[in-house]
Amino acid sequence: MKGLSRIMLVSALAGGCALAAPAQAQPGISSDPKAAAAQIARMDREVAKGTFKADWQSLAAYRVPEWYRDAKFGIFVHWGVYAVPASGSEWYSRNMYVPGHADFAHQRSVFGDQTVTGYKDFIPQFRGQRFDPAAWVALFKRAGARYVVPVAEHCDGFSMYGSAINRWNAAAMGPQRDVVGELAKAARAADLHFGLSSHRAEHWWWYGQAPAGSDVWNPAYADLYGPAASRTLAGADPGVEPDPNHLEQWNPPSKAFLDDWLARTGEAIEKYNPEFVYLDWWINQPAFTPYLQRLAAYYYDSAARRGVGPVLSYKEEAFPAGSALFDIERGRLDALRLLPWQTDTSISIKSWGYVENDNYRTASSLVATLVDVVSKNGNLLLNVGPKADGTIPDQATKVLNEIGGWLAVNGEAIYGTRPWVMFGEGPTRNAVGSLQEGGDPAYTPADIRFTTRAGRLYALGLAHPADGKVRIGVLYAGNPYAPPIASVRLLGSEAPVAWHQEKDGLHLTLPATSAKPAMPYALRIEFTPSKQT
Repeated sequence: MKGLSRIMLVSALAGGCALAAPAQAQPGISSDPKAAAAQIARMDREVAKGTFKADWQSLAAYRVPEWYRDAKFGIFVHWGVYAVPASGSEWYSRNMYVPGHADFAHQRSVFGDQTVTGYKDFIPQFRGQRFDPAAWVALFKRAGARYVVPVAEHCDGFSMYGSAINRWNAAAMGPQRDVVGELAKAARAADLHFGLSSHRAEHWWWYGQAPAGSDVWNPAYADLYGPAASRTLAGADPGVEPDPNHLEQWNPPSKAFLDDWLARTGEAIEKYNPEFVYLDWWINQPAFTPYLQRLAAYYYDSAARRGVGPVLSYKEEAFPAGSALFDIERGRLDALRLLPWQTDTSISIKSWGYVENDNYRTASSLVATLVDVVSKNGNLLLNVGPKADGTIPDQATKVLNEIGGWLAVNGEAIYGTRPWVMFGEGPTRNAVGSLQEGGDPAYTPADIRFTTRAGRLYALGLAHPADGKVRIGVLYAGNPYAPPIASVRLLGSEAPVAWHQEKDGLHLTLPATSAKPAMPYALRIEFTPSKQT
C-alpha cells in the first residue's frame, strides 16, 4: 500500500539468537543469491514448457476465471512488523528514517535515536503469540468473504513466510511461524480461495532517505534494508519526491534488484499455489515491464499445471487491459466496465496495518461500496490490520460481522451475479481513480444498482426512502431491455411488495421490515417468461 506517501510522499535478534551477516550475501538484495538464481531458473523452465510466453501478445489470451467473478468479496490482511510501533501507518518502517517526518520524531521520542534503535529491533517484539489462523478465517467466512489475501512481503523487506531467499522472515524470526502457509491451510480447509500479495517493488528506494549513522547503512543488515537507493534521477533534488503518477521519472531499479523481485515473488507462488496474486503500485516503473511479463507467464503456466484458475492484479497501466486484473486502490469507477476489475480498500482509514487510535469505516458504507462495485462488474477486496499479538481489533471484527449479517440475507444479489445492461441509476456519482475514496458518498433513495443472475434482476437501493416509496425509472413499462415484470420481492422479508409499472418507471412500496435502514436493501425481480413461437 502507498499509505500517506502518495500525498506527501537493538540488536538483530530473533528468538533470542543474534543474527550475523551471511558470508555470501549480495549486499542490499538477496540473503542467498544462489537460492534466488535457482528460483528464477525453475520459473524459466516452467514458462519454456507452458502455454503462456513472456510477451504481451501471448498474455492477451488470459481470461479472469469464473470462481473470481462469482466470489465478489475478499479479505486483505496487512500484518507485519509495522504492527509493533503501531504508529502513523504501515509505512512507519520507511518514515521513521525520514528526517522531518512525524514518524521520525515519534521514533526518537518513544523508541530512541535511529543510530541506536532501528526497524530491525521491532522484529523480536513481533511475536504474534495470539495468532490463530483458523479463528481469523472463521471470522472472514462469517463476514461473507470468498477469498483471503495476506501480505506475503510488504515494502519493509520482511517476508511473512519461510523464505529460502530472504533470511528476514516470520518463520525464522519474530513469531517463528510460516504465517502465509498457515493461513493458506486454514483458508482452504474452510473452502475459501487463497491469495497473497507482494509490495516488494517499492523496497528499491524504501530506506534511501535514512540519515548517516542509522542501522540502514550497517553492512550487517544490508539484505534487510538495501539497496536503499535514491528515488530521484541523477541531477534531480534528492529531497523532493518525484511525481508518483510518472514513475518513469524515478530512479529505475537495477537488474540485480529486479531479479531478486522476480525470484521472491515466484518463490511465494511456488510454495503456496495461490489463486490470486496482488502486485502493489511501483511495478508501474518501466524497468519492471519485462519482469512482469516473465512473472505473469510463469504464474499462469504453473497455475494451469496445478489446476488453479489464477488472478493477477495490477494498478494503473502496468499491464495491457485483459492480460491481468485491473485494480483501483481506495477508489472506484463510475461506469460499468466490461472487463472484470477490483477495488481494494480498508476497514481502517489511517493505515492498512494496525495503528493505535485509528478510525474505522462503517459496515453500511462498506456494503454500499460492495454493491456499487459489483454492479459495475467489480470485486471488493477489503483489508484488516491485526495487532502485533495476532488479534484483530474489536472495531474491525464488529464491522466484519455486520457485513456478514447483511450478506447472509442479501447474498443472492451479490454472489455469482453479472452486470445488467446498465449498472444503475440515481444522482450520486463517485470520484474516479486511485486514492480518490475520500468521504463516503451521501446516497439518496433514488440511487439504485443492478445485478443479474439466473434470469432474475436484482435492484439494490443504496438508501432507504423515509416513506417506503421507490421509483426505478429505467424499469418503465415497455423497456426494450427487460420483459414485463411478473413479481417483486424484498430479500429477507416475506411481506408482499406493492408495485406497478408506469411510463415513468417501476413504482414500489417497500414493506416495513426489521432491516437496518442504514444498510442497502435488495429487491428480486422476476420477469414474465417469453412466449415460444
